[in-house]
Amino acid sequence: CPVHVAAVGKAACAMTEGAFEALRHGVRAALVITRHGYGDPVPCRRPGVHCLEAGHPVPDADSLVAGRALLEFLDAIPADRRPLLLISGGASSLVERPPAGVTLADLARLNHWLLGSGLDIRCMNRVRCAVSTIKGGRLAARLGARAAMVLLISDVRGDDPAVIGSGLAAPGACEGPLPSVTPAWVRALAARAPPAPRPHDPACEGLEVHVVARLADALEAAAAAARGLGAPVHRYPEFVAGDPCEAGRAFARRLRTGAPGFHIRGGEPTPALPPHPGRGGRCQSLALAAALELQGEEGVVFLAASTDGSDGPGEDAGALVDGGTVARGVSAGYDPMHCLAGADAGSFLEAAGDLIQTGPTGTNVMDLFIGWKRGPAGDRPLSGGVGRASPALYP
Repeated sequence: CPVHVAAVGKAACAMTEGAFEALRHGVRAALVITRHGYGDPVPCRRPGVHCLEAGHPVPDADSLVAGRALLEFLDAIPADRRPLLLISGGASSLVERPPAGVTLADLARLNHWLLGSGLDIRCMNRVRCAVSTIKGGRLAARLGARAAMVLLISDVRGDDPAVIGSGLAAPGACEGPLPSVTPAWVRALAARAPPAPRPHDPACEGLEVHVVARLADALEAAAAAARGLGAPVHRYPEFVAGDPCEAGRAFARRLRTGAPGFHIRGGEPTPALPPHPGRGGRCQSLALAAALELQGEEGVVFLAASTDGSDGPGEDAGALVDGGTVARGVSAGYDPMHCLAGADAGSFLEAAGDLIQTGPTGTNVMDLFIGWKRGPAGDRPLSGGVGRASPALYP
């Protein structure tokens, strides 16, 4: 049967193009909602495709417009056509319909508090769905018993559909109490929201939900690329979470004392931000903390990067640091400890020449952390480069 596609998230354009490639002429109409600057002309210029851009990581007026457009698009799908929802990370900010009495300023204040709270994504999205009329399975319930397919790219630990995108297309994110640190003014906003459907609610029984990409896929792809270079690969199962500075120091110590080759981990740290943070995101803070541990080391390089190409609110994907990073930044007049304390790692890393910019990548499966340690002089050199510092990698 003909399909109508609604794609929301930082990977919305890539997912929409994938739907056209897979279904060919089966797609009759599509609504694509992505972050400002992430619009891709390839799917957006197709006939029947309408593209919107909205705010991330904090909702803006365009997020409210996009939320209304999403509801209108789904409501207008004829009964004999199947909805296909494509959801990826960033959806929580890109579309919203707040409860009556909750303003855009309230939403901005809420998300600024969440981003600096140190809460993990599951807890953050628990709060977000409590102050919404479409999250927490409410959008899914609006589809009723219609046969709809939902394809998700997971940017959350555990790949729970109820958490991805704050549960736009799966109930359950609103289960349980709000986090204990939730301030009274947020609880007052949550009291205005309508009830959310429970897990296995009959109102959502028509949904067929699949997670089609996740962090594990990116980790395996990175490992395969490393093996293709002829290098030993060491993968670590531990999910990188919590304070990014602690995680960066721990990874650097393991890299410094570990075996030669590539050391690969993944995850998503959750920084607690000061009132007025500087430049940079969690990956940049983690990379600078690692660089402090690695200063003076030769033959060691460390990458911390977001898979979507955007680490925090800026345009940098992360950083590639080595044993000379700290010296380069200090010589430019920056204090690494001061920059870390002010969540301003990006300024230091820019001065050191270590920031990485990829632009939108078309996916969003959290963060990759990859270290390289050179082996003894007899090791076979790699057949390729590893960024700016690659000449230092080879024996």
